[in-house]
Amino acid sequence: MRVVIQRVSKAGVSIDGTLKAAIDKGLLVLLGIEDADNSEDIEWLSAKIVNLRIFNDAAGVMNISLRDAGGDLLLISQFTLYAATKKGNRPSYIRAGKPEIAIPLYESMLHRLEEDLGKSIHTGVFGADMQVELVNDGPVTILIDSKVRE
Repeated sequence: MRVVIQRVSKAGVSIDGTLKAAIDKGLLVLLGIEDADNSEDIEWLSAKIVNLRIFNDAAGVMNISLRDAGGDLLLISQFTLYAATKKGNRPSYIRAGKPEIAIPLYESMLHRLEEDLGKSIHTGVFGADMQVELVNDGPVTILIDSKVRE
């Protein structure tokens, strides 16, 4: 699994011109899934997202987690995180998870994030054409791949 985590002061997702979900202070998480992902990836990545200390403490130092900050989370599925660009100029998405595998993993990640965060999170719609708006706070943007645990 791959994620792009963005600390936001606000973010929202619309589908067909209708606002589906919106958050204020929190994290916008773009989630890419491949067929090789499993429950171990979900558990590790969810804990990492919820506990990542990227919110400022009273001294202005990034030392507070999403959970401790009381922030919200907006989860958006994004198969393009598995784009292969080695050959030519048209990306290949051959590594992106097939829907029959990716949808259950996405739903499992959603439930695990809610469990780890201790509250409901907001989402887009898996596979939909979505318009995502955000105000990146910082900016703070972090890339994590569950197969490359750096």
